[in-house]
Amino acid sequence: TAYLAVVIAACSLNFQRALPLFIITVMVTFFICWDILIAKYEDKITAFFSPGERYLKKQWFWLKWVLCTALIITIICWLIFDTMEQGSRQLISFGGLVMYVLLMLIFSKYPTRVVWRPVLSGIGMQFILGLLILRTKVGFDVFNWLGIQIQTFLEYSDTGSKFVFGEKYKDHFFAFKVLPIVVFFSTIMSILYHVGFMQWLIAKVGWIMHIFMGTTPIESLVAAGNIFVGQTESPLLVRPYLPYITKSELHAVMTAGFSTIAGSVLGAYISFGVSSSHLLTASVMSAPASLATSKLFWPETEKPLVTLRSGIQMVKCDSKSLLEAASQGASTSITLVANIAVNLISFLALLTFLDSSLSWLGSLFDYPQLSFETICAYVFMPFSFMMGVDWEDSFIVGGLLGYKTFFNEFLAYERLSKLIDNREKGGSMYINGVKQYMTVRSEIIATYALCGFANFGSLGLVIGGLTSITPSKRKEIADCALRAMIAGTVACFMTACVAGMLTVPDLEVPCHILLGNVSNFTDFPVKNIKLVECCQRLFTSADHSEKISPEGNYSLSSWKVCCQILGQPAVHCT
Repeated sequence: TAYLAVVIAACSLNFQRALPLFIITVMVTFFICWDILIAKYEDKITAFFSPGERYLKKQWFWLKWVLCTALIITIICWLIFDTMEQGSRQLISFGGLVMYVLLMLIFSKYPTRVVWRPVLSGIGMQFILGLLILRTKVGFDVFNWLGIQIQTFLEYSDTGSKFVFGEKYKDHFFAFKVLPIVVFFSTIMSILYHVGFMQWLIAKVGWIMHIFMGTTPIESLVAAGNIFVGQTESPLLVRPYLPYITKSELHAVMTAGFSTIAGSVLGAYISFGVSSSHLLTASVMSAPASLATSKLFWPETEKPLVTLRSGIQMVKCDSKSLLEAASQGASTSITLVANIAVNLISFLALLTFLDSSLSWLGSLFDYPQLSFETICAYVFMPFSFMMGVDWEDSFIVGGLLGYKTFFNEFLAYERLSKLIDNREKGGSMYINGVKQYMTVRSEIIATYALCGFANFGSLGLVIGGLTSITPSKRKEIADCALRAMIAGTVACFMTACVAGMLTVPDLEVPCHILLGNVSNFTDFPVKNIKLVECCQRLFTSADHSEKISPEGNYSLSSWKVCCQILGQPAVHCT
């Protein structure tokens, strides 16, 4: 009653100011009522919908062909209209998505036993999430707002860093700025587990994936958990049931861990300067993608023993009070922080030694610029191009994918953040023939492709972690591990393909940057609405100025592009 009185008073004083509180209250009230109704009337609701379920099962043979035909026609129509509106670059990303699905099918453990429902529905969920977030203004604004709030929230860790390390703590940016964020986030997650919020949220997301994709409850819960926690923590949610899962379920559990990142390190990547909204979107989209690739790469051939009828209960937090939970979260993060620090020290030292050795080897053949990044760039360049990365940027993204696969995503995101920083500062795109930054579109696709724990360092971590939880599955874990890492990598690539299909750079790029980049694209549609608006704004501002010159934010190439698009009089274009 007191809480409702506070909400009403805040809304009556200034509704706009109290809008976030009002929305949170409405959502919490809705879900509380939902849980009460489901708990009380679940049997009656099931009985009410059972005739419809029986009818669908009877008619499913011909109904599935109708749905498949409708889906194919919808995809073709969408591709035609979207290509007319946005240009042909989206088609490359679509081709990449199809290519990855075919590769997974060809190298599948049991290609003839693939059940297509979880595969197609997983890709469909991925696409719908991407469409809502990347193509609708409301979805984009919501995730952008969430990203800003998370950034603001993470800045509170600066208070503790300043107190412990002094006023000049930012002089040692990674050690005293980035790593304390991991400690802070771990503390918050532990508190949320103690109050039961995380278990509730994971259960809801897992239930949605279970219903839509037809995956087992264990797979769905672990995949949902990996959106928020790490690859070794999420299996602990269903620890009592792990000895009874099938090989395909075990593979799905491991793939989900490889294809997503933990919330604790998400904050660290955001602090590098990588887009918070795109990192959040990637984390959410990769969950259904992980189940889709897993069920394609290792189809179910056994009968799952654990079902919803088993009455699954997630493991609860063992802390007795809120303060104990906060303390446990902070203490638990010590291992994680130490692992991150020592791995970066060793990997960077190893990388420098490797580059020096390769450079020496290359100099014997008059090619001293040979490096690990160069080798990785050539290996992964076709994969990055098929995600929709611009051709001239695919070499750079290929190098980032190599860093992520053979070392870890920390190194890759750190390198990506430097490229983003170079673009934002401006300056020459090429120095001594080496490209200094990428287009915004390439940066976005790279953000999605790198957003996962699929690397050889994590391989040992997962095998050791799962073996300690379920010793009876030791052999199966070792058998599944490498395939799960490959499936997790492909899941990230598929998420990047969907992002490439749906990304419209002008959602977040100012006019002068958009017009500056457009001259690099050979297939950019001249009827693009945002481009026309930017050019009209440019010429309108020119009409009111005494001097027309390609100075300031707008370059000469920007004026030339607008002259081609709008066909303005000679006064502007000569």
